[in-house]
Amino acid sequence: MTSMFRVLVVDDDRPISRMLERTLAAEGYGVEVAADGGAALAAVERSVPDLLVLDVAMPGLDGLAVCRRLRRAGLALPILLLTARDAVHDRVAGLDAGADDYLVKPFASEELLARARALLRRGSEPSEVLAFGDLVLDLRTRSARRGEREIHLSAREAALLELLLRNQRQVVSRPLALERVWGSESAATLNAVDRCVSDLRRKLGDPPLIETVRGVGFVLGR
Repeated sequence: MTSMFRVLVVDDDRPISRMLERTLAAEGYGVEVAADGGAALAAVERSVPDLLVLDVAMPGLDGLAVCRRLRRAGLALPILLLTARDAVHDRVAGLDAGADDYLVKPFASEELLARARALLRRGSEPSEVLAFGDLVLDLRTRSARRGEREIHLSAREAALLELLLRNQRQVVSRPLALERVWGSESAATLNAVDRCVSDLRRKLGDPPLIETVRGVGFVLGR
């Protein structure tokens, strides 16, 4: 049995998602299922999985759009795309969107598991770490630690903390944070940045690390 990696399965076809869930769970993976692209993004926002198994053809937000949004947010989690389309340009489109691997339906469960193991091995290589004082952020897992205390962050909080850590002792403006963390196409406002900073401060605890520069933005470790 594998160690308890967490896998998010996204497919709007319920029989297929049930099959994927059973196959992965039987190998010892912790499996969460989402029925569409919007639910997938919400699940990742709550907690970043170790592997994303993602169907391409879904109503609304399809798999390629989900890939692009996750990569724009700076998330490096392994993504395995599932699709019935096997033309070269379809595979290229998936890889260009940010997927790590591509599996054409129908497929054998043994191949799915082999590709999952390969992606998880690749994802468990030494990760890049950012640090300031006793605060450490692991960029692969998007997990943080302050001293001996583990800090559970949403994907957006982790992206904002990464931005502050990469610019420590420099002021990060609200517009810059909004563009880098939420994306230029987002309908979010500057108030969303303030709320996220407030949540991040609360989770990081005392003594406070993030200072507000009135009328401008925020700075880590001034």
